[in-house]
Amino acid sequence: MNHFVSANDVNSIQLLVNQALAYKSNPFADAQLGKGKRIGLLFLNPSLRTRLSTQVAASNLGMEAIVFNVDKEGWALEFEEGVIMNGNTVEHIKDAAPVLGQYFDILAIRTFPSLKNKDVDYSEQLMHQFIKYAGVPIVSLESATLHPLQSLTDIITIQESLLANPIQHKKPKVVLTWAPHIKPLPQCVANSFAQWVNAWGEADFVVTHPKGYELSETYTKGATIQYDQAAALENADFVYVKNWSSFHAYGQMLSHDEAWMLTQQTMMQTNQAKLMHCLPVRRNVELSDELLDGSNSLVTRQAGNRVWAAQAVLANILHQQKQLI
Repeated sequence: MNHFVSANDVNSIQLLVNQALAYKSNPFADAQLGKGKRIGLLFLNPSLRTRLSTQVAASNLGMEAIVFNVDKEGWALEFEEGVIMNGNTVEHIKDAAPVLGQYFDILAIRTFPSLKNKDVDYSEQLMHQFIKYAGVPIVSLESATLHPLQSLTDIITIQESLLANPIQHKKPKVVLTWAPHIKPLPQCVANSFAQWVNAWGEADFVVTHPKGYELSETYTKGATIQYDQAAALENADFVYVKNWSSFHAYGQMLSHDEAWMLTQQTMMQTNQAKLMHCLPVRRNVELSDELLDGSNSLVTRQAGNRVWAAQAVLANILHQQKQLI
């Protein structure tokens, strides 16, 4: 694994999931693997679980993790090629990234979409510029379109639940459902979850949302799309709840249908489905208290598994670096 920015960077999702669960059983199995190595965690927007879980994962592998909040502590970076820098940006990525590549063995970057210009956001310019100029492996801590560490965590959590409670039918039915929110949110988590579940290939996958909230087919191709939430939830084994803004009417909130908030009543048609959400969650807007605090909620376990997802990814990159020496 040279970089980790999408499911396309992983040779076998199942092997990576197995490795993550092995680390959960024995967190310090490779405590010397990262000895003498540094990872730089660069944040262009805030983070709680992603930041802390990646720091813990690096520590478990013997790495030193250094956090830098670029949006608050650093110079304003320029990412456009050939630009005349007579505006607000102070330093070009062509100058900053190679220096960071000398300081760190791995760079982990968190960016965020503007939700104003779809072409710019979906070009993933910021992430690609770091990959182009840093000269070291890049790990996405979330980008304008994807959140691969979250999605790997989600697959880990589903697999872990299935190992503990096998289901009768061959493949679990996994439903990604849109939820209401007070403001427009990116498509990153939803895109990424769809990409990873489809690539994993071990689930019957359904995406449900109101009309107008269709995601890019780049990520949903292979999934069943349902506009009727009740029909989508029928016999579901896992339900992943997430809000996202419109992709086609880019960044817009087309509706705020409170009926799409899951409750105990709407979940009754599932196969006693396990409930998932990436956090943070707007209680009683996206999800009701009764579900979040209920016995079928995997939300806290899901967040805890962020450590093992990050640890498996970092370990793979460190092993790759050792092979190249």
